[in-house]
Parts: sequence; structure tokens; C-alpha cells
Amino acid sequence: MHKIRSVLLVCTGNSCRSIMAEGLLKKYLKKEGKEDIEVKSAGARAIDDMPPTAETIEVMKKEGVDVSGFRSKRLTYDLIKKADLILAMASHHMDEIIKTAPDAAPKAHLLKQYGLKTDDVEVREDPDILDPIGKPISYYERVFETIKKEIERIVKLL
Repeated sequence: MHKIRSVLLVCTGNSCRSIMAEGLLKKYLKKEGKEDIEVKSAGARAIDDMPPTAETIEVMKKEGVDVSGFRSKRLTYDLIKKADLILAMASHHMDEIIKTAPDAAPKAHLLKQYGLKTDDVEVREDPDILDPIGKPISYYERVFETIKKEIERIVKLL
């Protein structure tokens, strides 16, 4: 497999999950001295140039990552083509990626499944990271912790 130089993280609106994943992945790649890997995020149903939710900004601030200046991007064919690795938050995001760029299927994975053996029971039973939009801050914190655990695991694979 070739060296991964760019990672694209995908969710629905690019205002919660994929922003958390992008901010965390950048933080941990820097910590590992792997700053040569470009990290971007996008939303399958995003409206361009929207800020993150207040809850996303708050949970990321507690982690020491400022995402307040981030603006959303809609998932495009160009973003998909340029990425070496695409990590989606949920199965329906994978469907959208493959519908937009069918030849991207080999490089697209669910965040919770990337790099794991397919017989991992936990991953098979619960592969999606649910959308926290409209939920209380405690829900955002649980989603954040799930994403953080996966990013900490994945950064070692890159």
C-alpha cells in the first residue's frame, strides 16, 4: 500500500463529527511528527461556509483544539479524488462517497472499522458514530470520546 498523504473525514453536515475528527487527527499527527499528512473534512449534506455547532466548539476547546474558525465544506468529487484515505462516520456516508465517486470504494472506510479485522464483534454490531446535532452537550461529549478513541488508534496506522 502506498503512503497516505491525505485523509478526508466525512459526516453529514460537516459541523460536528467530521470537524471533531479533523481537529483530533491534526493534533495527534502533529504529536507523532507526521505533519506531512494533509487532513480535511466534508459533509455529504453540508451547506458550504457554516460554522461548527457551539457544542462542537466547546468539546474541542476542552481538548485544547480551537475549531471556532472552521467553516463547512460539501463533499465533492474533487475532494474524494484527492484523498488517499477517506474515513466516514456512518454507513450512509460511505454510500454517498461511492455514489459520488465509485472508484473511491477501495480507499473509503468507516472510521470505527479502519484497520481492524472484519471479525471484530463490537465494530460489526455498531459501526456508525451517531450524529449529535440537536442533542445535549453530554451526547456531544460521548460522540467526542468515541471519535477520540478511534483517532488515537488510527494515527498509529498512518
